[in-house]
Amino acid sequence: MTDEEMPGGASLATGGRRSAGGPQDPAPPRGVRHLLRGPRPEAVPVLAGRACALVGLLDIAAGVFPRFRHSRMHALAEVLPGALGPFAAALSLSAGVLLLLLAHGLKRGKRRAWRAAVVLLPAGAVAQFTYRHSLLGVLLTLALLAPLLRHREQFTALPDPRSRWRALANFVLMGAGSLLLGLVVVNAHPGPLVDDPSLADRLAHVLYGLFGFEGPVHYRGDASWTVAFSLGALGLLTAVTTIYLAFRPEHPAARLTGDDEARLRALLARHGARDSLGHFALRRDKAVVFSPSGKAAVTYRVVSGVMLASGDPIGDVEAWPGAIERFMDEARAHSWTPAVMGCSETGGEVWTRETGLDALEIGDEAVVDVADFSLAGRPMRNVRQMVKRIERAGYETRVRRVSDLGEAELDRIRRAADAWRGTDTERGFSMALGRVGDPADGDCLVATAHRADAPTAGHGDLKAVLHFVPWGTDGVSLDLMRRDRSADPGMNELLIVAALRSAPRFGVTRVSLNFAMFRSALARGEKLGAGPVLRVWRGLLVFLSRWFQIESLYKFNAKFRPRWEPRFVVYRAPADLPRIGLAALQAEGFLRLALPLPRFLRHRFSAPRPCVHRTAPDPVRARAENTARTA
Repeated sequence: MTDEEMPGGASLATGGRRSAGGPQDPAPPRGVRHLLRGPRPEAVPVLAGRACALVGLLDIAAGVFPRFRHSRMHALAEVLPGALGPFAAALSLSAGVLLLLLAHGLKRGKRRAWRAAVVLLPAGAVAQFTYRHSLLGVLLTLALLAPLLRHREQFTALPDPRSRWRALANFVLMGAGSLLLGLVVVNAHPGPLVDDPSLADRLAHVLYGLFGFEGPVHYRGDASWTVAFSLGALGLLTAVTTIYLAFRPEHPAARLTGDDEARLRALLARHGARDSLGHFALRRDKAVVFSPSGKAAVTYRVVSGVMLASGDPIGDVEAWPGAIERFMDEARAHSWTPAVMGCSETGGEVWTRETGLDALEIGDEAVVDVADFSLAGRPMRNVRQMVKRIERAGYETRVRRVSDLGEAELDRIRRAADAWRGTDTERGFSMALGRVGDPADGDCLVATAHRADAPTAGHGDLKAVLHFVPWGTDGVSLDLMRRDRSADPGMNELLIVAALRSAPRFGVTRVSLNFAMFRSALARGEKLGAGPVLRVWRGLLVFLSRWFQIESLYKFNAKFRPRWEPRFVVYRAPADLPRIGLAALQAEGFLRLALPLPRFLRHRFSAPRPCVHRTAPDPVRARAENTARTA
């Protein structure tokens, strides 16, 4: 077992079931519940997006390949927007690239993509009539435009959150695409080529052409103008789209405001014992929607078009339907894919009943009842021996509330936790708080391991840190585990045992440990009589554990003889699961699709990072900020 960073998990002791309908937020009638199912793709946006992509590909082909324009597809290509007389190649290429860029937005019903397509198609029709006097081209363009105008009410989705780094991403991706497409353009005219230029000359010709200059490659006849216009159009598109993204109004991803945090803390104070993931809703890189009564809330983050919630809704279970309805309304307004990661069985039942979504069990979390925990007995022999060995080596443990620590010691713990992090980025979303030692989190527990004879260099005697967040008034949930790599193995086991032994002193009766993905498959797959399909599935999970700690987390949790609480993912359709999985990996920090920017550019192009340290929210100041923001 490697003692690496393991984001903590949480559990819900379900107890009795309560009806999810009440006078404050009544459940909608069964006849209208299908309206809450989220942004299911409509026929017109999907067909419009596919048609836009097809027209774009045909326009690109008509602009790049001379033989294509004289093939059997000539009659169709000539009437597509962009095939405009002597400038056919450059304009077809430009129109094709723009239509491809618009296709995905049209499929999602984005309003701005619809507006751009509505402007582009008439412009192509006017160009058809002006340059080629092609009535058929005008009619075909109007035939494509008519359904967009007729069904404009289906293109109402709002823009996604965005930040400045997308301009740099567009420059790199569009530049690379223009370079490759430019090479195709240069090589698509072999007949008129003068001599046989080398690959370096052709690449240089593309680079010169993208900036509007003549390159070292020469053609006979009109091919030189065709290549020059095509390369210039690609360079212009790259520049214009990059400038637009760089200077358009910025709408960064929503962040938890001070007022929102204060309202969430009030809900957790009354209902925090229901779900051990509740305190993780206070991550400041999440957004929140509240029920109409304000008695329940759902926190989320938008990742790659997926509106990703985590855990159960916060607050009174009778008000959950109102918060869920607001969540689904927000997803539908932006054409986001709704999903919930790590909800409990109760939460999954409410989500599926109120929205028509489906649920799939994705694993279990380990919950240890303090009263039943003991190191005695054969099953606990390995943990008992490891703890005794480390204690004999001179290590001691301390378990304290954050509010009982001084600022100097908190700062040392924060710096040590950052230094011992195994990755460049902070991992965690659904079961990690993302900060340590915040004054607003005074109820959190910190368990530390110290060695008196350790050298004073580095972080001194501090060798490992565990951080727990509150789970109601009588429970805690493991948030993070960090240790000095030079320390003896077993630091995490030592601190968990120390936390469990100290739990009665803080009135803690239950401790939630790490979340184990696909635990049941791992447990059943290694037993006698497991079928071939289950064994293959377990083998795949073991293979993936090299990167995602699937098996190691399960075995680590199992050492403490916990009870297992199932957790679920809620999704709209099976086809959405790969996309949701990718978004979850991004949110948890296991996968980064953003560009690796230089350090001096990160503050300009990257989205705001979650705060590590911030004072408690001031309700008066928060209300003033919200008033100013609304104005």
